[in-house]
Amino acid sequence: MAASCLQVTTAVPSRPEAEGLARRVIELRLAAAVHVIGPVHSTYWWQGAIHDAEEWLCVARTTQARFERLAGLITAEHPYEVPEISAVPITQGSPAYLDWIGQETGGSSSSERVR
Repeated sequence: MAASCLQVTTAVPSRPEAEGLARRVIELRLAAAVHVIGPVHSTYWWQGAIHDAEEWLCVARTTQARFERLAGLITAEHPYEVPEISAVPITQGSPAYLDWIGQETGGSSSSERVR
């Protein structure tokens, strides 16, 4: 299961938006879990200028099979014109945890549940 698991990150401008997005992602089973982390300070280029902002990170654990739907939801519901949607493969991890990610996102797994 490890090869098909991903950690997907996006940043939003407020805690309520982060919590709402996390809840929606979980309700639709597009991820097994979403951590809301923040506030964090971001410095970035946008429209030819340097900007500073306070943001909250949403870090989701999902599968490759769910990525396109998750990215589509983030794009549709995100307040930014160009939201961050980055994904990195989870190449190593607890077999039970990786199995749980697959189970909670509708993939195949054993009957064991991990919280």
